[in-house]
Amino acid sequence: MPPLLAVDGPSLIYRAFFALPDSIKGADGTPVNALLGSTNALLRMIADRGVRAVVVCWGAEAAHYRVEAFPPYHADRPPVPDGLAPQLAAAPDFYAGFGWESADAGELEADDLLHSYAVAEEEAGGRALIVTGDRDLFQCASVNTTVLYLKTGVKGFEEMGPEDVRRRYGVPPELVPDFIALRGDPSDSLPGAKGIGEKTAADLLRRYGSLEEAIAKALRESPRVRAALHEQGEQLAMFKDIATLRRIPVSTLNDRATDLAGGAAAARRQGMGRLAERLEKASSVADL
Repeated sequence: MPPLLAVDGPSLIYRAFFALPDSIKGADGTPVNALLGSTNALLRMIADRGVRAVVVCWGAEAAHYRVEAFPPYHADRPPVPDGLAPQLAAAPDFYAGFGWESADAGELEADDLLHSYAVAEEEAGGRALIVTGDRDLFQCASVNTTVLYLKTGVKGFEEMGPEDVRRRYGVPPELVPDFIALRGDPSDSLPGAKGIGEKTAADLLRRYGSLEEAIAKALRESPRVRAALHEQGEQLAMFKDIATLRRIPVSTLNDRATDLAGGAAAARRQGMGRLAERLEKASSVADL
């Protein structure tokens, strides 16, 4: 069965905005660089992977319960650039022209929704591809779910399955939240355990199997590690909870091919003449 393509909408469109100049403008003179770059990236992935349907996930910038637990969560993220805000607002309707579903996580985050669609697809006997620039999603990697981790811009991605996660972090996907809690995650403003870096975090988890066990067996460790685990035990458990993706009830999607004619019309409405011409001339996504 071809895979479901689940896309981190904010992540992809942010990267596209900074990968292409905002001098690329639409019919009304406002930038369309993020819409154009993200669409081209998705069309390439669809052609390469032969996906059965596309769902673009959106959500809160920071889930309320995560900020309530740790107020600095996401606090260091810069404001949305003026040229990007209208494109973020226009993206769901624009993507709909291509037959791509958009789903909103409401008070939770797009990451939680991506995780939920991947799990639902697996439970239905299918496979999923998750497109994201957020390493939190590495916890979703499995036999039937592959994370396509976006590189800088939208010029490629790194394919992350379970063994790739092990090679990168030294722990399996299911221990990624434990790893984040110990090592920290600057992109989410999570500081991690004092004095414990990536290598020590991975070593602790390999030997003890979980954050909780590492804290329980802290007396076996060096004074520095012991102090970090004992003094920050409750906080580290909270960091792990923040890093753990939530399950949102979702339904599996029906197969839906990319609509080239609908996409061309959407592109013309936005003033993307060259993209519209390419779509109108193509007989399939593989021809683009």
